[in-house]
Amino acid sequence: MLQVSYIREHKEEIIKRLAIRNLDSKALIENVLTFDEERRQLQTKLDSAKAEMNTISKEIGNLFKSGEVEKANTLKSKTSELKETIKTLEEGLSEKAEGLKIELYKIPNVPNPLVPKGNSDEDNLETLREGEIPTLHKDALPHWELAKKYDLIDFELGNKITGAGFPVYKGKGARLQRALIAYFLDKNTSAGYTEYQLPHLVNEASGFGTGQLPDKEGQMYHVTGDNLYLIPTAEVPGTNIFRDVILNENELPIGVTGYTPCFRREAGSYGAHVRGLNRLHQFDKVEIIRVEHPSKSYEALDGMVGHVQNILKELKLPYRILRLCGGDLTFASALTYDFEVFSAAQERWLEVSSVSNFETFQSNRLKLRFKNGEGKNQLAHTLNGSALALPRILASILENYQTEDGINVPDILIPYTGFDKID
Repeated sequence: MLQVSYIREHKEEIIKRLAIRNLDSKALIENVLTFDEERRQLQTKLDSAKAEMNTISKEIGNLFKSGEVEKANTLKSKTSELKETIKTLEEGLSEKAEGLKIELYKIPNVPNPLVPKGNSDEDNLETLREGEIPTLHKDALPHWELAKKYDLIDFELGNKITGAGFPVYKGKGARLQRALIAYFLDKNTSAGYTEYQLPHLVNEASGFGTGQLPDKEGQMYHVTGDNLYLIPTAEVPGTNIFRDVILNENELPIGVTGYTPCFRREAGSYGAHVRGLNRLHQFDKVEIIRVEHPSKSYEALDGMVGHVQNILKELKLPYRILRLCGGDLTFASALTYDFEVFSAAQERWLEVSSVSNFETFQSNRLKLRFKNGEGKNQLAHTLNGSALALPRILASILENYQTEDGINVPDILIPYTGFDKID
């Protein structure tokens, strides 16, 4: 959520930069400023009425002490009127504050100047490509057929138990999945991230805190009886660790990592590109989260990008990095880099990670602050990234590492799997 003071001071700049998202935000910004002006006018009137009430109350006390009871009682009748005025002003102020918050929730984050213009993922800017795309044998299979051939994942069983998009991993498939989770967590903790085991359900305040609500409620599974939401990513509970927290400046930076299953309705997803592990309703992901000083958050973003790069290099998967354009940027992000690995059997790129800087957009909602060198409370910057999302990593390993007589296991994972080949 943008800060009202920032909107007041940078109105034209914000409108111009939000246009990179293909958003005409002038009316939204004007609504915010109107609510803010009305709220501030009411606040001034309320402060004045309360000050007058305090003055009269003191005067009444002095009159009673001096024996001027009649004058004191006359003034007391005026305090009754002031109390009603104050009550009306407080109710009006509360309504304006709520209206302002609702208007602010409608405005996405302002894109960083590095964000390119564009309408869709086709306009994202490729910034790096590394790794050799393997040459597969003539009978190479896509991962969903490999999973069936080697009895690694049972999509039909998952459909029977729950529904489409809820696969059952088994045997060496389950072991490989567990190996990836352990490897990712080890890489993250060795880089200084503290591991957390996080809840898989969050309350409404947590959803609002990180920007999933009210923007993405249609993509989240809602447990209506308890008004809780199944998490779409560990970013939500992991970042909400710091909701309503005031840190000391010397506690920054803070790094968090955690493994969780993730749940997404993915409404409207269909077609050949969602087969197998390409798009699921439940999937595993290891997340990294950072709370940073504003002056160092973009340096931290570069560090997170480098960290994810290193993991993909160790897995020896061909990958590329994309800087997302305005039309593909998420609601809360100021700048995002996507990682995609190449699926040799499908002959297409698969997204496996998004690494984003939210600047103060989340921390303003979360009321996540730190005491700066002057002793004043200042909003921190929050960042997060997938390190990594497992389904498409697993799909790429199965496809890219397949041979005519089995599937090799990446060298870095053998200590975690206990086997070097699936056959």
